[in-house]
Amino acid sequence: MAGAHLGLSSEVPLERIRQVALERGYTAQGEMFSAADMAKLAEEVFPCKTELLSGGLQGQNHERILQHLRAGFPVLIPYDEDYNHEPCLRKGYKAHWAVASGALLGLKSNFRLPACQEDEDIPGLFHASHTASAIPLEAVAETYLLSKHGKSCRYQLWSYAQIQESNGQLTGFSPQRAADGKVYIVPAGGVREGLCGQAVLLRPKA
Repeated sequence: MAGAHLGLSSEVPLERIRQVALERGYTAQGEMFSAADMAKLAEEVFPCKTELLSGGLQGQNHERILQHLRAGFPVLIPYDEDYNHEPCLRKGYKAHWAVASGALLGLKSNFRLPACQEDEDIPGLFHASHTASAIPLEAVAETYLLSKHGKSCRYQLWSYAQIQESNGQLTGFSPQRAADGKVYIVPAGGVREGLCGQAVLLRPKA
């Protein structure tokens, strides 16, 4: 899904991605419990550069993610997936990946918008161009990410605070998986070390 937002000349088959992940020892069943391995995998199968964020999705990482999305590039975010694919809090037991490809910002009323184009059909909704000046975080009252899980048929708007909280509590490995008799690749330090507070930014190499 992230590859579709990189403007690649040809699609990389899912089986190719899976095969490389298996060969490199990043996965055994299709799981990916390491953001660092996810970044390495992306650089190997796509002509792209990656940036691994750690330390949580708040503060400077919040600004970095919005800046990256504003440039038109995708972000891979690990989180706990609820039954409706939205973020939830399950201690990492339902850890999955989502791709974010855009953001919706609710601005404070006293903030003067930079050069933005108002939507023709929805008053009060403005579209920021890639060249427009950045909107400072202090002017933002609410942030939502346009996100999608692989099993979902559509994109959803998720509260940034909701996905930040879900991402920041990925600390444990599901007891159900641990007891199912299958082999899983979990990095040294477990799910906490591999996923908690991390995200992967992708951009084209050229």
